[in-house]
Formats: sequence, structure tokens, C-alpha cells
Amino acid sequence: MDDKQYLLRLIKEGEHQQQDFKYRVSDAKKLARSVSAFANTDGGRLLIGVRDDGHMSGVRSEEEIYMMHQAAYRYCRPEASIKFDTYHVEGRTIVVATVPPSDKRPVCAIDDDGRQRAYIRIADENIVASPVHLAIWRDSQNLQGTMMTYTDSVRKLLAAMQEPRQPLNMIVRRSAIPRPKVITLLARLIRFNVARCEYADQQFLFSL
Repeated sequence: MDDKQYLLRLIKEGEHQQQDFKYRVSDAKKLARSVSAFANTDGGRLLIGVRDDGHMSGVRSEEEIYMMHQAAYRYCRPEASIKFDTYHVEGRTIVVATVPPSDKRPVCAIDDDGRQRAYIRIADENIVASPVHLAIWRDSQNLQGTMMTYTDSVRKLLAAMQEPRQPLNMIVRRSAIPRPKVITLLARLIRFNVARCEYADQQFLFSL
């Protein structure tokens, strides 16, 4: 399989949870969001020099390649692992940047305001991770063997979640438990497959 056949096979898949097209790299910080999202979810690849419609326009300059490296190594904390492969098709250069899932989550992207934000990949979108995601990652790294204890707070939280698909703020109000405590408990419940999280209507919703 030559370079063109290989790239056409990838492009045919379209954009999805593990693949994104980037027509042009004009901002390393924006590209870092995609790197963060892939690293924090299931990994993935960026096809750089490919338009949203799948047309291979090619990488235009060495500056774009430089910004790709900046995205992973300067604007991600901790630095994200990333592999760059270059392909040549009909005089155009296409770069495939492959990002593996990180074992040091969260990988955060530095935004324009200097803040570090973690992203996750949902379908073909990069979404800012919720506080519950951050707690899950923190919990999974620090408390690998922790058991779930049925406390009074857990009982109140479960009672407040009898209605499915509620946003975090609604659960906090219904449970009358401080928000940081709800976040910690929700993270534990999700880790132990007692609760689940889904993304709909531009918000994260939680259910038992």
C-alpha cells in the first residue's frame, strides 16, 4: 500500500473519536486541545493537511510542523507522547500525528488565558473535562485498591440520583452534600460501575 492509498483509507473513516482532520495549523495552543483530548481518552491521530471534507491540501510550511511539536511539548502539561509520520502525495505533504492514551492523566492544554484545561474526546469533538473526570483520574492514580464504603453521604447521593441523567449542580442541590464531596463520591461510584456519565445537550449528565 503506497502513501496515497494509506491516507485515502484513513480519510474514508472520516472524523471520529480517534481521528481528527486539521486543514491548517495556525495556533499551537488550539492544536494542544486535540492532543489533550486524545491523550485523556482512547488515543487517536490527527491528519494534518487534510480539510474537513477529506481533501488533501497538504502542510504549507515548516512553521506548521514546528507548531505541531509545540502543541505536544510546550502547550501540554505533562508533555504528551506523540509520533509524527510524514507522507507525500502528488506533491503535497501530509503529517499524521499519533497520540497514545496517557498513563499520566489528566494531560492539560494551556489555553490563551494561560489556564491549564483537560479535554476529553467525545465522538468528533474535544470537550473540556468535568470536575468529576478530574476526580476519577486523581482517584485512579492514588487509590487503586480503595473499596467503596456505604456511608450516610453515599446513601444521600444515591437517593438524589434516582432520577436519571442529571447535571452535577442538580445532584448537589438534591443531595444537600457539599459540591467537592459530591464530585469525589461520583468519581468513586463511576469507577465502581455504580454510576455512569454521558454527554448530551452540551453538558455532562450522571445516572445510576
